[in-house]
Amino acid sequence: MTTRSPATYRPNTAFDLLRLPVIGRLLRSRWGRLTFQIPLAIIAIAVILDGLTGPPEAARNLATVTPWVQYRGLVVVALLLVGNLFCMGCPFTMPRTLARRLSIRGRRFPLLLRNKWLAIASLFGLFFIYEWLDLWASPVLTAWVAIAYFVASFVLEAVFTESAFCKYVCPLGTFNFVYATLSPTQIGVKNADVCASCGGKECVNGSYAPEPVIRVDTIPIAGTGDTVAKTVTDGPQGTLGCGTLLFAPQISSNLDCTFCLDCVRACPHANIGLMARTPGRELARPGAWPQRWDISLLPVMLTFIGLTNAFAMVPPVYELQRWLVEVAGLRSELLVLLLIFVVGNLLLPALAAGLAAQLSRLLTDTRKKYSLRATVAAFAPTFVPLGFGIWFAHYSFHFLIAPFSVIPIAQEFLGLPGAWEQFSGGLSVEAIGLLQVIVLLGGLAWSAWLTQRAALRLYGRRGFIGQLPWMLLLLILVFIAIQIFAQPMEMRGTEFLFS
Repeated sequence: MTTRSPATYRPNTAFDLLRLPVIGRLLRSRWGRLTFQIPLAIIAIAVILDGLTGPPEAARNLATVTPWVQYRGLVVVALLLVGNLFCMGCPFTMPRTLARRLSIRGRRFPLLLRNKWLAIASLFGLFFIYEWLDLWASPVLTAWVAIAYFVASFVLEAVFTESAFCKYVCPLGTFNFVYATLSPTQIGVKNADVCASCGGKECVNGSYAPEPVIRVDTIPIAGTGDTVAKTVTDGPQGTLGCGTLLFAPQISSNLDCTFCLDCVRACPHANIGLMARTPGRELARPGAWPQRWDISLLPVMLTFIGLTNAFAMVPPVYELQRWLVEVAGLRSELLVLLLIFVVGNLLLPALAAGLAAQLSRLLTDTRKKYSLRATVAAFAPTFVPLGFGIWFAHYSFHFLIAPFSVIPIAQEFLGLPGAWEQFSGGLSVEAIGLLQVIVLLGGLAWSAWLTQRAALRLYGRRGFIGQLPWMLLLLILVFIAIQIFAQPMEMRGTEFLFS
């Protein structure tokens, strides 16, 4: 043994969820992720089969109810309570091991596209197509969307050495990445010195090798100033490293983390865990998010997309469409919807964030100190809680109005009589409305607190006046959200139960 200064030992004292007796051992195991993926893969296959061959009524088909009602309702709960659980169990990445091993000598994703602009475009495209083609009412089209997901994921995994589909393209994954920042869990390392002494960096590079590779790492012993030599063997039975190329000791955010736990399984020193943390901790930490336009505009746009997506399901949207036809002369439904979506989901969030940042800089006389991009980046994370509240309020309505409706649909898919009367109940509209108000006001309060912290960090004594444009924007957004959710909303995917 050799010695080193105990001062270099930096343990992570957070609780590691992987230390839990049963679930922790399961998640750490080589096949741990498959235990989540296989059930979801079976559901995905059932969705595709029922979508292509099942009943055309949306409320009686797995293809429309499962992804557009059940999945969306459950994912927001999982993100808030656990983290990115659905990316961990994503069935679309099941061919990843084969595809990644085909791409061992593949190429990196094009440098120009290593950002979130493709993801923003795919988010916009998915929600636009959802409205334009009425995916919520079309089992066949929804089934083809699921097929396209499987194909796109496999092809991109096989062509590139990183999980390009998850990191740069997937709209569902991007949604999960942003709102997993609110969750109480995050990948972390137990001792940063062990990572510094690790020669293979298997957490990111993987422990898989076509032929066995043996090396010796000199790693520190926990709680002492000593080190020990440890033999490490990588080989054909090894595990792939992080698909999104995150180096475990440098992870400061849940952005881009799929919670696949491959880093945990690949680490030869058992130094990585799924750590408990204060929910939303990274949103209040400067530098946790890169100061890039794509990263900064993403949570702002998601907030506006949440409003637009809900607005498309209430009566005033038809008045707006009629006005656009009569006044603007737009005779095509495609053009009408495209105009609403471009203005509501792209132009307005960019203009609103830019205007708030400019006003904030003017009021605090910091135009020379902070650029427009730096100002927007500082306040962008503050939109996450309110944006999540909007999505939660929307998705909870469709889910809670008939949370068990998928059971009789599954019964009929299996050739059994559907127990519709037994499983068609849900919360009352009044109870759901109260829940919506609570989550919206809770999201506003959390966002307002983050805004105040960001303003004080940037502007010091001028923090109060510097936060005013952002506070006003948050208040306007929550006011619009409450007005939208006060309207009677289409019961998409459950209308059969109430007809």
